[in-house]
Amino acid sequence: MIYAVVLFLSFILTYFIKNLAIKKSLLDIPNERSSHTLPTPHGGGIAIAISWFFGISYLYFIDDIDTQLYYTLLVGIVISVVSYLDDLYELSPKVRLFTQSFVAFAGLYFLGGLEKIDFIFFTIENQIFTNLFAFFLIVWFINLYNFLDGIDGYAGSQAIFLALAGFLLFGGHHFLVLIFAVFGFLIWNWHRAKIFMGDVGSTLLGYNIAVFTLYYANQASQNLWIWIILFGVFWYDATLTLYRRYKNDERLSLAHKKHAYQRVTQAGFAHDRVVLFAMGVNLLLLSFVLFVSNMALALIIALLVLHASVVYVDKKKRF
Repeated sequence: MIYAVVLFLSFILTYFIKNLAIKKSLLDIPNERSSHTLPTPHGGGIAIAISWFFGISYLYFIDDIDTQLYYTLLVGIVISVVSYLDDLYELSPKVRLFTQSFVAFAGLYFLGGLEKIDFIFFTIENQIFTNLFAFFLIVWFINLYNFLDGIDGYAGSQAIFLALAGFLLFGGHHFLVLIFAVFGFLIWNWHRAKIFMGDVGSTLLGYNIAVFTLYYANQASQNLWIWIILFGVFWYDATLTLYRRYKNDERLSLAHKKHAYQRVTQAGFAHDRVVLFAMGVNLLLLSFVLFVSNMALALIIALLVLHASVVYVDKKKRF
């Protein structure tokens, strides 16, 4: 029953936010860096956030979510509120970075930190190193999810895939809450999108995925690499693009259209086709996690597939 309520809440809130944004002229106006051509309402991620926090709070009150995980996820309220203000007023990079850093520290506090990192051939248990790694992982996941939220249905479908994979691998009704909270929004965001997620949604989703990665890594060290593999489509594109721009001596703070998903869109792929292509890669990554028992081998195969995907995009549209 709760999932139907979360779905309906997300769907109806997105509808009202869309209409309000149109009425108040809170529109994303296309520019030379945009992947869309029409002015479109933004801020639909508010519906995801409200539905998500409502759903996990219900799980908490019926004792169906780990308390430690619940409090850690609640820290996401901070990034959601500040990101919504950023959507409205374009806050300075310093404010955004401070907020992300605060959220990372607070999240790690409630999570109890990252206990160890198993690098297959050796393990690091030094708490200074593991928690620095965890801190930067949270900040990076928040940012890269924001970077990759640029075409219709992309960020939402990725969240649903990760939640489905998480539920399949680890169980946990919080994954189902996330699926329905995002799906209610995604109905309005599918190509052609009638509303965009905005930073309020993308930063929250990035934070959630980082929390899941660290929380389950503390349960079993190999789970860190499982989430790294599952999240591969997003982090590989964002990280490789950043490295390529650095090698080209480009100013990294400037907006651009060089991510793989942006370039394949420029090559003529419709937004929904790009999303379906990404889902195909995601299913391959999930199959490696499910059927390759050696996690080091699974990671290597995943990296090869991810790189092959970028090579394919390079042939369609050069970097």
